[in-house]
Amino acid sequence: MNGTIHHLIEQYGLIAVFLGCVAEGESAAILGGFFAHQHVFVLWQTLLAAFLGAFAGDTFFFTLGRSFAEHRYVRRLRRRPGFSRAYRLLNTHPNIFVLTNRYIYGMRLVGGIAAGLSTVPVPRFVILNAISSAVWATLFSAIGYVFGLGAEEMVGQAFERHERLLIALGVGVIVAIIAWLVGHHFAGRERAREDQAGS
Repeated sequence: MNGTIHHLIEQYGLIAVFLGCVAEGESAAILGGFFAHQHVFVLWQTLLAAFLGAFAGDTFFFTLGRSFAEHRYVRRLRRRPGFSRAYRLLNTHPNIFVLTNRYIYGMRLVGGIAAGLSTVPVPRFVILNAISSAVWATLFSAIGYVFGLGAEEMVGQAFERHERLLIALGVGVIVAIIAWLVGHHFAGRERAREDQAGS
């Protein structure tokens, strides 16, 4: 069983990192960095998968906002908590917003839609998004890599390699749950703030 999980991670792990980073996937980039430290992935491939996933995700949401503004899915996203705040920030500080949007949990999706609906030129968005994605991928993959160093010091040789991978998967699930809970909490506060402003 452990060997099967190890094989699946080696075969499809980088694809999972890419897909996880298309979504709001800090935990995917962190896990990728951890597995790179465990020599399951090559570090530069992990960085590339995280970068491409982050870049593709933001570009996808930007394209949705720019080309499909009246689609019902986009209209539904525009009603999400934080959209009006994202749009205000985008119009006052467009460059800073595009560079930093992905670092604010829960804002990445609505921020991409807002950027697409704004007057930010496509070439400028692509360049700023590439810079932001590269820094983001490096930062969170490095966190995972450093976590791997710390974990190795803590467990030493007490665990086999596949057992350390299972521990990493468990930590990744816990990180994802915590990130979701924190994001849900802040999204609720943003919704309450917008309800108060509208009343």
